[in-house]
Amino acid sequence: QVQLVESGGGLVQAGGSLRLSCAASGRTFSNYAMGWFRQAPGKEREFVAGISSGGGNIYYSDSMKGRFTISRDNAKNTVYLQMNSLKPEDTAVYYCAARRASSLSDYELSYDYWGQGTQVTVSS
Repeated sequence: QVQLVESGGGLVQAGGSLRLSCAASGRTFSNYAMGWFRQAPGKEREFVAGISSGGGNIYYSDSMKGRFTISRDNAKNTVYLQMNSLKPEDTAVYYCAARRASSLSDYELSYDYWGQGTQVTVSS
């Protein structure tokens, strides 16, 4: 069992930055690929970024490339999402997720554990 707790969300002006963190419980964090997803009001949850268990492979949704950076620190059982040049359309609840596999995935249903989400609001 893995428990995930996101933090770092908040209100920011367009063009600003936020860094989300997701702390995982358990001693086997390094065995899990991790992902960030988001859900805007009235929309389906969408993939943001994924990282393999060792951190060597990373993948971003096209709309986030160049603005968002995913990283992980397996010694701290934490995955991060650095978000720069934020836009009002980035407003959403951001979720981190863990997958019992070493390879990353952009497929929501392939993830086994989810955090409760953290709200990111970008004002224009």
